[in-house]
Amino acid sequence: MARINLFIVLWLLLIFITIFSLSLTACDESPLESKYILWYDQPAKDWMTEALPLGNGYLGAMFFGGISAEQIQFTEESLWAGGPGSNPKYNFGIRQNAYLYLDTVRQLMWTNKYEEAHKLMQKYFTGEIHSKEDSELEFGDFGSQQTMGDIFVKLGHGDKVENYKRVLNINNSTASVEYSIGQNQYKRSYFASYPDRILVYKFESTFPETYEIDIQTPHHIVSEEFENDILTLNGVVQDNLMHFETCLKVFADEGTIEFDDGKLTVKDTRNLVLIHTAATEYQNEYPVYSGTDFVELNEKTLAAIAAYDYRELQDRHIADYKSLFNRVNLTFNDEKAKRDIPTDQRLENYQKDQTDLDFVSLYFQYCRYLMISSSRPGSMPMNLQGKWNNSTSPSWACDYHTNINLQMNYWPAKIANLTECNLPLLNYIESLVEPGAKSAREFFNTRGWIVNIMNNPFGYTSPGWGLPWGFFPAGAAWLCRHLWEHYSFTNDSTWLRNFAYPVMESSALFWVDYLQKNEDGFLVSVPSYSPEHGGISKGTAMDHQIAWDILNNTVTAASILNIQNKDVKVFKETRDNIAPPKIGEWGQLQEWMEDVDDPENKHRHVSHLYAVYPGSQISIEKTPDLADAAQISLNARGDDGTGWSLAWKINLWARFKDGNRANNLLTSLLKPTTMTAVNMVDGGGSYSNLLCAHPPFQIDGNMGGCAGIAEMLVQSHAGIIDLLPALPDGWKSGKIEGLRVRGGHTVNFEWEEGKVKEAQILPGTNGLIKIKYNGQLQEIKCSKGQLFAIVG
Repeated sequence: MARINLFIVLWLLLIFITIFSLSLTACDESPLESKYILWYDQPAKDWMTEALPLGNGYLGAMFFGGISAEQIQFTEESLWAGGPGSNPKYNFGIRQNAYLYLDTVRQLMWTNKYEEAHKLMQKYFTGEIHSKEDSELEFGDFGSQQTMGDIFVKLGHGDKVENYKRVLNINNSTASVEYSIGQNQYKRSYFASYPDRILVYKFESTFPETYEIDIQTPHHIVSEEFENDILTLNGVVQDNLMHFETCLKVFADEGTIEFDDGKLTVKDTRNLVLIHTAATEYQNEYPVYSGTDFVELNEKTLAAIAAYDYRELQDRHIADYKSLFNRVNLTFNDEKAKRDIPTDQRLENYQKDQTDLDFVSLYFQYCRYLMISSSRPGSMPMNLQGKWNNSTSPSWACDYHTNINLQMNYWPAKIANLTECNLPLLNYIESLVEPGAKSAREFFNTRGWIVNIMNNPFGYTSPGWGLPWGFFPAGAAWLCRHLWEHYSFTNDSTWLRNFAYPVMESSALFWVDYLQKNEDGFLVSVPSYSPEHGGISKGTAMDHQIAWDILNNTVTAASILNIQNKDVKVFKETRDNIAPPKIGEWGQLQEWMEDVDDPENKHRHVSHLYAVYPGSQISIEKTPDLADAAQISLNARGDDGTGWSLAWKINLWARFKDGNRANNLLTSLLKPTTMTAVNMVDGGGSYSNLLCAHPPFQIDGNMGGCAGIAEMLVQSHAGIIDLLPALPDGWKSGKIEGLRVRGGHTVNFEWEEGKVKEAQILPGTNGLIKIKYNGQLQEIKCSKGQLFAIVG
């Protein structure tokens, strides 16, 4: 009888193990079944090149998938060193009354005394930063973004496992780690929820396991306690005394929980769930930038989710995520998809054979995933690394660079149908107007507002502290292009009137005051430096193109809003008298008013091509001679570059309707690399986790690459919906659904052998829509919200 009972017990136990093992994988798709999955057959060893990103807009996490110990590095977006609390001398970089020396600089420029003018610029027109003796911050009280810390979860088993798989599923924004040790099946499931402002980590095993949980931070710990099943670490950034708190809510349905010396031990449980949130006292309000009750915010966050179990929290997250992600689908009619190959190997293979077009689709959607994960309404905008930073001294402060990088971060927001993800940038732009107006007054005695190249969340809108890289007051006007594009893609005239127009008008006023008449009677930007390239100039192409752009867009907006006043008249006159683009002696589009371009120069910036993309002042249809000159310049710069530089060139060649050249650059952007040291020449590529290498990692290359893929498939900047304007020869057949175009329209279309087979347009406005496809142009009268189809 005892033997029979023992047999029954063992048989029931086997059934239980089988059912439980199946339950560990039941809710996730396998790599072979899902189109949009990154997966690997080993843990990550390196944060930058291998760990995988999660994010809920406010918090970014990178998980390694370690076996005997999991490491989850996390960043809260607003945790910064620097700013008002860092140094009593902090003054937003401003040199008071610097403008008193501006006329002298200009007089030196008019008499071609460039070196003397540059010396005065270095002395009076660079921003001020201050360092402390005991500080290791590279940029003094400008500060830098800060990692908040790491969560380590140690397990009581060894490293010898079978069937290991580390997965990031961007279909539903979930992640998992699976492996087995003998009969014990292990699974971890992670997700980052925007609606609930939490990160969730679930650990499961067939048999009971013991977990040791430890939060580590490089910052000073004020307190660490465990109460009411919540592990709370309260800390402070010693540089500026910014306080923060991170909390882990612990759920274990069996076993015991012990807390000792900052470490939490959960013994003998088959299920462990950790719910993670964090906040700081930062508040984006000039000039103090502090005031959030971060303890109360965390308390409210955890109280709000108390009524939900794990599955409900996951369902809420997935529903929210899919409402954005599922808007767009890109499919190539390609039978050579290699989804059964680990993603790092797939990346390697793509360099040898570009027939795995399914990988291009994966990369495109991965970039949309990164945007959804790092930029949501109510959050701060993406910085140089999105929301992922593991350092207290990151490269370039992990800040907001406004001479291309912040702008490129948001290039795909509209066309890739993620309008909501664009809102953090737009709100942040508005917050820069007040500090930017002070910088404009003190440095240039002008109206309006400015931003230069480096911007922190503490109102630093002054020039950088070195030349030539630091001087770029055109940053604000470039940011204003995103306000105009938001209107162009939404047709929200109420928003244009109440929000965008006042900001654009103020930026335009700066250029009315700053531009000077030269010996030829044209208005020029003087003094001027082309971003990070070349010396002082009597006018750079990028300044003139951006000034023309902000004035033109403001005038157009005024017409839409029926605003008629003397300022609008001045805007028109100023726009029409700006020095036009010039063609130089070797046929190039000049970068400076002076014809000094070097055809052998391979510099990563192609600033003088702003008017091609993201602007639209130059095009092959309306200004063919200038477009030819721009292509000569672009050819001279070559096809090497940093990650974001490659991405910019993809979009430029797409605007030039050269899909093959754009695709070659996309292949270069997807070049496998492990380089993490700074390379400003030709180090661009992608890490095995598909994050873009500047190097080091910068997310702008991902976003620019995503925008470039979309730009190859559809363009609308010229007032025409142009389908397949730059299709590479290798992308013979496919289907795209859900891209947005200017006018507020949504487009779906399918193509075969390079020709549009059929298309559907969902109009965002009433009236005529111009559509170009298969060499023909059609005008169709449409009604807002009424879908119509065309057949190729």
